[in-house]
Amino acid sequence: MKFLNIIFAPLFVLLIHYFELRSVVLLYLVMAVIYFVYMYIKKSSYKDMVIPSLYVIILSISYYFSSLEAVKYIPVTLSSIFFLMFVDSHYNKRYMILGFTQKFYKKDLKEEEVNFLKRGDFYWVFVMLINTLIHLYIVNFSSDLVWAFYSSVGWYVYFFVALIAQIIYGKVNGVKVSTR
Repeated sequence: MKFLNIIFAPLFVLLIHYFELRSVVLLYLVMAVIYFVYMYIKKSSYKDMVIPSLYVIILSISYYFSSLEAVKYIPVTLSSIFFLMFVDSHYNKRYMILGFTQKFYKKDLKEEEVNFLKRGDFYWVFVMLINTLIHLYIVNFSSDLVWAFYSSVGWYVYFFVALIAQIIYGKVNGVKVSTR
């Protein structure tokens, strides 16, 4: 599914160049419904059903109104959801960044590392807010090609740069991940 997310916008722009908008939206809608049904049959959790549901809803609206702008709001919506997840994680002390780190880094973390990672959610609230604002700007003021680039590859580059900045900040301030 990650691959489909990456090619979603560029392929969409390419297809609407050659086919009617409603036909392309219908194709995407059918694919989204198939994916939604697959996730439902697989008995996925409600959290896993959010993204396919959003695709179905927004693509249905796009089809009904023949609206490219509605399609362009799919990445904005996803970015907004990530922003809200980090806001929730920060204020309810769920520590998403710490959880991700513990999931992929199996060694025990020092107390200073745990504290640094707990504060990471607050940093990612701002990263996600900026990403959402960039998406909104691009949807409203940029070309379809710029939208296709940022919605497919651009925000991954932005996240990578933000992650590198967080790691450098941690190293500069003396927080090192254990290599025990």
